[in-house]
Amino acid sequence: MKLPRSIAGWTIAVFGVLALLMGAVGLIWPEALLGMLGLEVPSTRAAGDHTGTFLLASSMASFNMGVYYLLATVTEWRVFYRFTVVFRLVTFTVFTIAVLSDIAPDRFFGVAAWEGLGALATAIGLRVDARRSASGAASADAAR
Repeated sequence: MKLPRSIAGWTIAVFGVLALLMGAVGLIWPEALLGMLGLEVPSTRAAGDHTGTFLLASSMASFNMGVYYLLATVTEWRVFYRFTVVFRLVTFTVFTIAVLSDIAPDRFFGVAAWEGLGALATAIGLRVDARRSASGAASADAAR
């Protein structure tokens, strides 16, 4: 696999690897993932409790998302990078509201923070990369 060629690419790669790994953990050892998120892991589940089914679906989505992010990194798909900034900020907002509304436990704010900080890191990376590209183009023009 190729290494990222930009700062923004590195932020996307890191998120992709972590999404892939967390998805794998949820598929292989769902109780561990629930514990990391600060969610209760009861010894038995009530009839009609579909937590396992939901966790399976969420973990598979996370695993797949990790693959998509890594593919975007390998191809340096910058439009995707910009797209993720917007939607990771939306995710940050929704998850933060869930914590503040007592829908999710306080520890779940770590997931929201991860999304928000990741979005900001990618946005900053995109900006730095654009400036480097612009100054590199200006230097090349001046050398001609």
